[in-house]
Amino acid sequence: MSRVDAVLAHPRFMRELNRVRELERDRRFCRHGLSHLLDVARVAWIRRLEDGLGLDREVVYAAALLHDIGRAEQYDVGTPHDVAGERIAAEILGTVEGEMRFSPSEQAEILTAVRGHRRGTPQPEGELAGLIAWADHASRPCFACAARATCKWTDEEKNLQLRV
Repeated sequence: MSRVDAVLAHPRFMRELNRVRELERDRRFCRHGLSHLLDVARVAWIRRLEDGLGLDREVVYAAALLHDIGRAEQYDVGTPHDVAGERIAAEILGTVEGEMRFSPSEQAEILTAVRGHRRGTPQPEGELAGLIAWADHASRPCFACAARATCKWTDEEKNLQLRV
């Protein structure tokens, strides 16, 4: 997972992740820190294995780790986080050096997943984009959330039972 480690260690990734953590410090609802990103990656990978999808593990993990990277910009200036995230993820992926770099086709697939992971956006194209969108939602334990009663999600949108 050396390419994923390069993303995790990237200065821009760390800066954005820290900004999200600070901006969401007092947030009652779902947060978008490293724990959530890793939950999405792991749930996506399990589903990939169960469904026999032909996706590379590092590509799945990179897309999951980058899918909410635009959150701080959304909070700061109102840019939708999928739009900001695609731009920030492109910068991160484009500046990883040498053998740690994802191929151009892998980068395009990851960026499509970042841009297409949100509810209410057009259905993302490609297996990876659909997988990340599903895992992002499925990873939320709404059934055990203290803020469930005041959440903006409808009961139909919430995960009110464990998804397997």
